[in-house]
Amino acid sequence: MKERLNEKKVANTLAVTAGIISLVCYILILIVPVGTISFFGAIFHGIDLSKIAVESISIGNGLLGVVEAIILGWIIGWLFAKIYNSMK
Repeated sequence: MKERLNEKKVANTLAVTAGIISLVCYILILIVPVGTISFFGAIFHGIDLSKIAVESISIGNGLLGVVEAIILGWIIGWLFAKIYNSMK
């Protein structure tokens, strides 16, 4: 018998994880913007993110990004568990 995933637990776990990652990213952008942009440029195979980066991010926009990451994380986590549970 296949183990079923609890959709809400998976969704909540991914939402919290996405929120933490987004918050850490926002804090790093505030503290060391050049280093953070270089780091993420390396993750994205050398794309020059400095050309699209903004000079500064307001607290409102930073928190909005964290909230959006949490919401998207929850939706993706729920959908993942739903699809997993539907497979035989």
